[in-house]
Amino acid sequence: MTRISVLGIGNVLMGDDAFGPYVVKCLDARYEVPPAVELLELGTPGADLSLHLQDLDAAVVVDTVKVLGPPGELRLLDKAQLLAKKPLLPASPHEPGLREALFTLEFRGGGPAQVRLVGVIPQQVEMEVGLSAPVRAAVTAALDEVLRQLEELGTPAMPRPFPREPDLWWEREHPGGAR
Repeated sequence: MTRISVLGIGNVLMGDDAFGPYVVKCLDARYEVPPAVELLELGTPGADLSLHLQDLDAAVVVDTVKVLGPPGELRLLDKAQLLAKKPLLPASPHEPGLREALFTLEFRGGGPAQVRLVGVIPQQVEMEVGLSAPVRAAVTAALDEVLRQLEELGTPAMPRPFPREPDLWWEREHPGGAR
């Protein structure tokens, strides 16, 4: 059976860095995914990211990307771009962890054959709770891109008959911090 994970990476207490977990929570609240797909909010996993990737056939990673461009602009990177010696676009603030994990798994002869990074250019990554207006506005487009990636991977998500509000626990715990 094919194993796919959608991984939301980012620190939910660091403003726009919460983008990855935010998108994964929205996906979980609004869509049902096939049994082969696992939705994970990983925070900032560091060295153990390879453990989350090692037995997968494919991964869709949602995160911020540190590139030139206006805040809220989406970028899509594939595994080859992430592993390139001189990528055209430096990926996310967590990219060294993602890139290192992918290199480690490649060296061992494993890891997902397909990796797609759905990234957004952040406006602010600093100690505060809540996404900036341009990054919050990009959530729907990012969610659509994740759904498109799942469709391309042969594991389409279906709208929930009764969608619910996403469990953005960090905004609930710090209601004055949400922007």
